[in-house]
Amino acid sequence: MGTHILVILPHPDDEAFGLSGTLAKEISSGALVTYACLTLGEMGRNMGIPPFANRESLKHIRKLELEASCEAIGIQDLRLLGFHDKTIEFEDPQLLDEKIGELLAELRPHRVYTFYPGYSVHPDHDACGAAVVRSVSKLPEKDRPPVYCIAFSRNHEEAIGQAEVLVDVRDYMTQKLASIRAHRTQFQAPELVGSKELTAKELEDRFGVEQFWIYRFQ
Repeated sequence: MGTHILVILPHPDDEAFGLSGTLAKEISSGALVTYACLTLGEMGRNMGIPPFANRESLKHIRKLELEASCEAIGIQDLRLLGFHDKTIEFEDPQLLDEKIGELLAELRPHRVYTFYPGYSVHPDHDACGAAVVRSVSKLPEKDRPPVYCIAFSRNHEEAIGQAEVLVDVRDYMTQKLASIRAHRTQFQAPELVGSKELTAKELEDRFGVEQFWIYRFQ
């Protein structure tokens, strides 16, 4: 049986910059990836440039964007958990833990990816990471999968040190850039949408390495 990876993130597009290259690399080696996305990002303020979404249509468009991103990466199993955008920190912790616990029990993943609680800038990111850590910590120690975290707050290296895991994804730039570009309502970086073309070397320098911190349970 191949490696089963469980990704738990709160928004469509969270996968794109942070770990799409790593997931594409793992999938090319035979891994099965389940991506549990907590919300549809329906409260996002970006509507595309020029705007082509509105408050009513955004969640439907972002769902399609997420599906396109997963297809670009090769993700085989997308789960939409139906929580509300920008309210994860206010959700019932018991409900969050129950949903995540059900995934852990069903899938028995070899590794889990999420945000590092407290060091991921957005309240939904931190609350999602905290729920994952809480849920995994409830498992018997011998059954806990390692939790690989994404961190990018301004002070994160001072608090949690440097990343333990650096993944060279330069051979998976096609999948990573396609994942980023799939989220058309959210990302309008000129260098990625064609108005300011970067060279392949410049793209690799900017996006070619993804880094993770392994959460240390007390």
